[in-house]
Amino acid sequence: MSLIRSICVYCGSSPGRDPAHLQAAEVLGTAIGRAGLRLIYGGGTRGIMGAVSDAVIAAGGKVTGVIPRFLIDMEATESELQRLDELIVTEDMHERKHIMFERSDAFVALPGGIGTLEELIEIMTWSQLGRHKKPIAIANVGGFWDPLSSLLDHMRDEGYIHTAHQVRPLVIDRAEDVIPTLMRKAPVNAEGEAAVIERL
Repeated sequence: MSLIRSICVYCGSSPGRDPAHLQAAEVLGTAIGRAGLRLIYGGGTRGIMGAVSDAVIAAGGKVTGVIPRFLIDMEATESELQRLDELIVTEDMHERKHIMFERSDAFVALPGGIGTLEELIEIMTWSQLGRHKKPIAIANVGGFWDPLSSLLDHMRDEGYIHTAHQVRPLVIDRAEDVIPTLMRKAPVNAEGEAAVIERL
């Protein structure tokens, strides 16, 4: 695994209903900033997105926001975006996701909606197809991602995930454990395809 210098965080642009989700975003953002890592994220300044980026900045870290032009007024204002170290405005979602991928050395999914799910699944798909070997982690705050874990197990059992060893994000229950786990990246276990998801 190459040196991790930047972390892409996928998460919701709304705060959700569980205060633990915002708290986890703050904990993760603080850890990213204190570790001297750069946050790569979707550029929003509200909800969980805003909580992560605010925490990184407060901890002295650097932030790159990547946002499509059409989302600027929905997820952030131009003045709010000026607090970021780097802002990249794209023409569409495809360009946004490609830039986030190129700029990131690892990926973390916090709770979010269908956009967060889509981004997580896409980066897992690219891994399965051999397009990258960057680590992927799921911050499973309060069991938020348990249904996805069950679905992936079901897909594997039904014979639709043939390279499970390449579709095994780290599932980490506590936000404070995400950065330390990624920095040491647990080795692949001897069971190979026995588990789609590795729980730490």
